[in-house]
Amino acid sequence: MKKPLITTGIIIVAAIVALFAFNRLTSKKTTDDLYAEVSRGKFEVVVATTGELIAENSIEIKGPAFGQANDVRSTRVRITDLIPEGTEVKKGDYVGSLDKTELDNEVKNIRERITTMEQEMEMQILDTAVQLNSIRDQITNQIHSVEEAEMRVTNSKYESPMTRRDAEIDFDQAKRILDQLDRAYTLRKAQTRVNIQNRQMWLTRMKRRLADYEDVLSQFTISAPADGMIIYYKTRFGTKRKSGQMIDAIDRVVATLPDLSSMISKVFISEVEISKVKVGQPVNITIDAFPNKSYTGKVTFVANIGEKLPNTDSKVFEVQVKIDGSDLNLRPSMTTNNKILINTYDDVRFIPLECVHTGADSIPVVYTKSRVRQAVKLGEANDKFVILEEGPDAGTTIYVEVPQDEEKFKTKK
Repeated sequence: MKKPLITTGIIIVAAIVALFAFNRLTSKKTTDDLYAEVSRGKFEVVVATTGELIAENSIEIKGPAFGQANDVRSTRVRITDLIPEGTEVKKGDYVGSLDKTELDNEVKNIRERITTMEQEMEMQILDTAVQLNSIRDQITNQIHSVEEAEMRVTNSKYESPMTRRDAEIDFDQAKRILDQLDRAYTLRKAQTRVNIQNRQMWLTRMKRRLADYEDVLSQFTISAPADGMIIYYKTRFGTKRKSGQMIDAIDRVVATLPDLSSMISKVFISEVEISKVKVGQPVNITIDAFPNKSYTGKVTFVANIGEKLPNTDSKVFEVQVKIDGSDLNLRPSMTTNNKILINTYDDVRFIPLECVHTGADSIPVVYTKSRVRQAVKLGEANDKFVILEEGPDAGTTIYVEVPQDEEKFKTKK
């Protein structure tokens, strides 16, 4: 009975010792985490932000032109098929297709109108030919009538004056009728010529329109204009244009073929920090897809006008960073982490941002391990640290968080 009791006692003692040791280690770690040190050395002021890769140059794959160099009046067309993004294509390879329904119906209507116009013009030509033939017959008959009236005038020279007068009147009347028929024939021919020309003009215009529609329809199967990788086109709303979406006469881009030899990191900077960013500033870039690699670049563009991104209320400004060199492993839409170098100080004191606290008087202070509450004057900051223009000396240990017994700390201005 005694051996089990001894064994149990040893186990309990060992557990107590282990628990004590664990608590000491934990306490030491927690204590260490409560402190930081005033550092001295090189300090970089950076603006850090995420972004995405885009190609500096790319070829746009567009749908047919509507109403620009042709008579096609379609405004919006649906993309019915589009090959997967990232597909490698050769020049002339199939990329996608557009919905032909609307234009097919219009082509059918145009063809029917052309057939109707041709039939109407043919009927008009036939009707006009009959009318002109009738007028020519009347003119021929009237010429005979004039000749007969003239003969009666000649034969009546030995008749009474009244008879001669009647013959002359009949002759004048016959000539007037002949003149009227001649003018009617001339006018009818001119009228017919104008009508035929007008119909021919409209018919030619309709045939040209039909040719334009057929030419545009032939472009509804989209092919690659060059070798490259298909990247879906991103609209001004930030969404990618895919199968089922629409293109229009103003925005006809279906997809793009980016030049992967020259890449841009496109980022958006808040309106609070945009004043710090200037063209030409160096940038350090990492890519989420390649965490062990880093790249350098420079700011090449800073937008003058802010914008609101989808699902956000604050305004941001577009900034573009050109990546130095070329890496064909980089692909559009990859996530980038960008640190834009704003300024560099060679020899300054700096502390972690979380070590700075403010009281009711809004004066920034730090708490030193020597139990002093000291006011500080701060300079520029980056995403983790802030320059200490006035405050504790380098090497001073300070609290990260406000001590629980802060009221017992001495105050130093």
